Amino acid sequence: LKRAARLAPAPCRWNSGLPVNIGVLFVPQQEAWVVERMGKFHRILEPGLNFLIPLLDRIRYVQSLKEIVINVPEQSAVTLDNVTLQIDGVLYLRVMDPYKASYGVEDPEYAVTQLAQTTMRSELGKLSLDRVFRERESLNASIVDAINQASDCWGIRCLRYEIKDIHVPPRVKESMQMQVEAERRKRATVLESEGTRESAINVAEGQKQAQILASEAEKAEQINKAAGREANAMLVKARAKAEAIQLLAAALAQQHGNAAASLSVAEQYVNAFSKIAKDSNTVLLPANTGDVTNMVAQALGIYTTLTKPQAVKTQDEMPPAQENSQSPATEVLKAEQGSSS
Repeated sequence: LKRAARLAPAPCRWNSGLPVNIGVLFVPQQEAWVVERMGKFHRILEPGLNFLIPLLDRIRYVQSLKEIVINVPEQSAVTLDNVTLQIDGVLYLRVMDPYKASYGVEDPEYAVTQLAQTTMRSELGKLSLDRVFRERESLNASIVDAINQASDCWGIRCLRYEIKDIHVPPRVKESMQMQVEAERRKRATVLESEGTRESAINVAEGQKQAQILASEAEKAEQINKAAGREANAMLVKARAKAEAIQLLAAALAQQHGNAAASLSVAEQYVNAFSKIAKDSNTVLLPANTGDVTNMVAQALGIYTTLTKPQAVKTQDEMPPAQENSQSPATEVLKAEQGSSS
């Protein structure tokens, strides 16, 4: 039945029929009457009042100049990926040249319908199944161009071709539904993962900002505390040092203060040799290491040079000593020489 339906000619359009020549004729609007005189084409009657010679002139064809809609029967087509489809469509035509439409082809509507079916099969064979659904507009445009190239000599122009329905085999339809479901699940999974990623990024950014702010606050607190502690420590050290200097100055100003200072410097100078070669293998020693008396004398000479201005002032203030008395520093030097000998 389907094969018979495909081979059956397309339904002919309605026309006003072939009118009888009575000499005076009224042609309707948007119609063209083809007149033959003694079996030969004579002229085409325009809409309105027309006069013909009875018996000699005969109205042979009546062509409608309106846009014609033709239903293209359902047909089978195989795509590029070997999928059989059932496709039907709608064809929109218009007669542009009544003479060519009358004498160029026997049945122009049937010829255009068959051309549309064959063009549809050839165009579908160039596309895969997925592209058939995505590129329906380009497919319709390709069919229209192919029909117009062939129907130009028929006096007919194809205005549009539209695919009404595409029937897919059941198994292919199930596969397409599974593919669509898989694609939707994929999109849902991707969206969910993107949401999880954005959430994790936001949480990480929040934690990062919180840690940065906390560390900055702790840093500022430590800086403030350190600044306060160091300032207080420096003040305390400065005050202690000032008091120590005052006490030392007072002690040196007393009687025999210089002798006590000389003795302290000599002890420190001698004790310094006990730390030699403890921190490093490299040792720098003076040439006269064994002469302790000379070393102490050098240390006292350095101290005397540093304290000379102050000693001068002290001598000016103190009363003169006896000539036969010896200084405490001389006594200390003699005691040191006796102990070393």
